Formats: sequence, C-alpha cells, structure tokens
Amino acid sequence: MNSMSVNKTHFILYVKDQAQSTAFYTHVLGFHPALHVPGMTEFVLSESSILGLMPEVSIKRLLGDRLPDLAWAAGIPRSELYLYVEHPHDYHQRALAAGAIELSGLADRDWGDRAAYSLDLDSHVLAFAEKIA
Repeated sequence: MNSMSVNKTHFILYVKDQAQSTAFYTHVLGFHPALHVPGMTEFVLSESSILGLMPEVSIKRLLGDRLPDLAWAAGIPRSELYLYVEHPHDYHQRALAAGAIELSGLADRDWGDRAAYSLDLDSHVLAFAEKIA
C-alpha cells in the first residue's frame, strides 16, 4: 500500500452571508483573514490548516444542480469546527458576543478535554477546547 500524506488542509464552511461570517470569525479568532475576495475568505489557523468561508451561492454556482440546495438545511448543523486553543472560555465568550448561540458552556468532557460549544451564524457547531491538565 502506498503511503499518503496530507500537506495542507482547508476546512470550508458554506455561509449565507460572506461579509457577516467574515466579521464574526475575525472577532472570534482575534485576527484578520489572509484572503478575502468575493466568493472566498480564508483564515490561516496554523501552518497546515486553513478555515475557508464560501457563500452558499458560490458553491452552488461552482458545482451546479447536482448539489442539493443548501437553503433546505438552513438552521440545521452541518459541520463542527473543533479548535484547540489557549483560554477556550475567552474564545467562547467572543463567539457569544458576536452572535453565536450557546449549546454548552465550558466543561470537562469525558474524553479528556475541557470544551465549550456554540452555533455560529450559519448553525455550524463551533467548539473551543483545551486538554485537561
């Protein structure tokens, strides 16, 4: 079997309003995107991972009619972004202040993390976590 390695990962969230979601994630993450053009915003999370925000209309235009209408899933969580950060409570509070809906406050989880959960503006689950010492 051939060995495969992934050099860089892009996590792309489909969003209703690119400008609104860009403002939300800029506030929550505490830094500006590395790329912000019509149809795509990118935040560099680490050397090898990027968070992308793509308008629903852009992905529909790109992939066409074979892609189901994303508006049908409005309000239904379609993904989870689980980020290990220092001071997850602070990130969680910024998310709430920017309009996220709290699902679960910061708490110790049975898998060894302390994590807080919310829904972002497009109902993607957003978690901020740290390993329990």
